[in-house]
Amino acid sequence: VQLQASGGGLVQAGGSLRLSCAASGDFSRYGMGWFRQSPGKDREFVAAINWNGDSTSYADSVKGRFTISRDNAEFTVYLQMNRLQPEDTSVYYCAAGWFRFSTLENEYDYWGQGTLVTVSS
Repeated sequence: VQLQASGGGLVQAGGSLRLSCAASGDFSRYGMGWFRQSPGKDREFVAAINWNGDSTSYADSVKGRFTISRDNAEFTVYLQMNRLQPEDTSVYYCAAGWFRFSTLENEYDYWGQGTLVTVSS
């Protein structure tokens, strides 16, 4: 599975962005995750969704502001980000794991290239 993340950009604090992660083929049996990494920091978990979209999980720092969703017919997973704050500035990565539903990056098998989100204050 190849993943292509997109949708990053520059936004003012309080604004919104929607990230997309398009898979190269049928990813309906893959759990999907979003992670982010800022300069000088470790990559951290943001959100995860199971293979059929019935279960989701969020980092405490984004809970209530971000929403992960997927469209298996379109081979795409989304991350809707609302009320963005400067501390959300990071490179965001999507990841896929066979039937995974995890907050741990080492449980994902495939990774996209990352998309940069910059939130200005």
